[in-house]
Amino acid sequence: MKFKEKIKILFSDKRYIVSSVWGIIFLGASFFINYFAGLYATRLASNAVTDFFLNILPVFDIDGFFVYGAIVLLVLIIALIVRQPEFFPFVAKAVALFVLVRSLFMAVTHLGLIPEGIPLPADNLIRWVTFGGDLFFSGHVGMPFLIALIFWRDRIVRYIFISISVIFGVVVLLGHFHYSIDVFAAYFITYGVADMAKLFFAKDWAFAEKSKLI
Repeated sequence: MKFKEKIKILFSDKRYIVSSVWGIIFLGASFFINYFAGLYATRLASNAVTDFFLNILPVFDIDGFFVYGAIVLLVLIIALIVRQPEFFPFVAKAVALFVLVRSLFMAVTHLGLIPEGIPLPADNLIRWVTFGGDLFFSGHVGMPFLIALIFWRDRIVRYIFISISVIFGVVVLLGHFHYSIDVFAAYFITYGVADMAKLFFAKDWAFAEKSKLI
């Protein structure tokens, strides 16, 4: 079915429109909380800790991949939603839940900055969502894995986003942007977030899964 036809059908459904609006509000609120949680975690960052993998790996100057890779990920997610707009309410709320959970972990886990890591430029394009002290857990790793879990039935999408997640995991370790625990824990926590989202937003998930538009 063509995009215009999908949109016409979806926008004739009042429940879809209302749920989409609430998804946008929830998503905006989550990023608002994330901003202050990141500032708080950075301000209270404690001492750095030793890390098995970081002690082995040399530091690579790949901050550009870290920044622009996140932007490419955002573009891919938007493109995916355009292709399957019936998933928008659920994806918006699931991402918002992910951001809220990560904000909570950031606020209560004050890991110190990795001293040998190369700091990001002050004017980097993702400076509003990453602050230096927002280490646990890695959003770069968790976000693409979340999308892979949501679209698990689509094998191509699943493999693409799992690959992106793994690549980001390697990048953040090579650049010493994250501790290894930030990377490995992201998969376990994100899996839990995905299940929580399916429970909390069951109607949106059922609509997306059972929609004849898929």
